[in-house]
Amino acid sequence: MTAIGYNEPLYILPFDHRGSFQTKMFGWPGTLSAEQTAEIASTKHVIYDGFKAALQAGVPEPKAGILTDEQFGAALLRDARANGYTTACPAEKSGQEEFDFQYGEEFAKHIEAFQPTFCKVLVRYNPEGDRALNQRQAARLKRLSDYLHTNGRSKFMFELLVPAEKAQLDHFKGDKKAYDAALRPRLMVQTILELQDAQVEPDVWKIEGLDRREDCEQIVAIARRGRRENVGCIILGRGQNDQKVREWLTTAATVEGFIGFAVGRTSFWDPLINMRARKITREDAVAQIAGRYREFVDIFDKARTQNLAAVS
Repeated sequence: MTAIGYNEPLYILPFDHRGSFQTKMFGWPGTLSAEQTAEIASTKHVIYDGFKAALQAGVPEPKAGILTDEQFGAALLRDARANGYTTACPAEKSGQEEFDFQYGEEFAKHIEAFQPTFCKVLVRYNPEGDRALNQRQAARLKRLSDYLHTNGRSKFMFELLVPAEKAQLDHFKGDKKAYDAALRPRLMVQTILELQDAQVEPDVWKIEGLDRREDCEQIVAIARRGRRENVGCIILGRGQNDQKVREWLTTAATVEGFIGFAVGRTSFWDPLINMRARKITREDAVAQIAGRYREFVDIFDKARTQNLAAVS
């Protein structure tokens, strides 16, 4: 079994969105034609070009990476790997409440076809929710974890979402922000504990934004308990506005164990929408995506550097 963990800086530009990209960006429900699939793939290439432009403008290549999908981003994954970039590829079916493998029993075959640096899963798991659902998910995730740590060549990246149960949201009178601040951090800790006890062992946890530094510290403490001292955490953007993402990055960067971020929609959504509406050119969109990604890198680096200086 390989050693668990990844503790190097990791600044991910994620664009593995599939169902949401197809329906919300393009308005195309259902099965896509070959032409529609090609158009979505072409649009994702704009994001990838933005990533490469950011590298050319100074984002350190060893810290940078992309997360994209096989359906629309296969060519980009191959190009990125050929160029030595850090890559991540999802293993989950898109848009499902319950985690399952995109390619069923052939999940390993598809991982090996691309050999990404990270195999990523997105999982919705509320420890106070449906117990049978959680157990089914944990069993599938253990299969993947065992494979990656025993036979795989990719690290395991786990994106954890803890959606509120109705009773939990009712407790806060439907206020999702109050749930996020007051209850979600504790539920995230409980979820990580349960999954670890189920022998699900990510190398990197992708964590929903946290407002309080102490919540970030507690997440790291649980993620690194036992012999997991090299496990890393990265903060994700959740498609939030620019200001909120800045706050989350700044908070997480001051906590040892948070090694970076994964900010997708906040980086690319508006430039792509404006490009498709012919309000800006493709070159403008590439430049704007590169600029936003670079800005998030700078925010995280600056906060990390200032914190290290303050404690030394």
